[in-house]
Amino acid sequence: PLRCSSYSSSVKVRSYFQYLKHKLIPPPVPPYKHVCQVGDPVLRSRAAPVDPGAVGGAEVQKVVHTLVKVMRELDCVGLSAPQIGVPLRILALEYPEKMLEESSPASREARGLSAQPLRIFVNPQLRVLDGRTALFQEACESISGFSATVPRYLSVEVSGLNENGEEVRWQARGWPARILQHEMDHLDGVLYIDRMDSRTFTNIHWQAFNE
Repeated sequence: PLRCSSYSSSVKVRSYFQYLKHKLIPPPVPPYKHVCQVGDPVLRSRAAPVDPGAVGGAEVQKVVHTLVKVMRELDCVGLSAPQIGVPLRILALEYPEKMLEESSPASREARGLSAQPLRIFVNPQLRVLDGRTALFQEACESISGFSATVPRYLSVEVSGLNENGEEVRWQARGWPARILQHEMDHLDGVLYIDRMDSRTFTNIHWQAFNE
């Protein structure tokens, strides 16, 4: 059945416990140690470029450090600054050897999986190298519990600055290219649900509801 919820109202209803909690413990401020969920306006706004001269500064370095920490704690392969509440053009990606070893040889070949070291991009710019697309299932920490099939370009090139403010350029193919495109979308307020085949949108726990 269609459920009418109170979230459409502009009035927030909080329990007395929640009221006390917010009085005694101030809410966290970005960069968050958690991932923002769809509905948060920061995920739908275009992130601002970082002043190149500020990359080495404490503020930007804190964002980078938190980004990597949250990404690794959640065992995800990519994360963008907007996802931790910071509307800046910064992203991180990493595909550890351990994750690659957990995939079957057939999956590695089909999806174009390859281990990738930690990479940070500040003010990244994307260029498509191979305009053909591949369809594979994607998930996102900001749309927790769901996944869908999404088309992505086979090969792309990214250029920008690394965490030290140095100019870098990287060509990615297969799954690393998909991760990169997914995270680049976040910097423009785009989520995978905007590009997905809607008929493939799946609650990853759907079977548990039937048990």
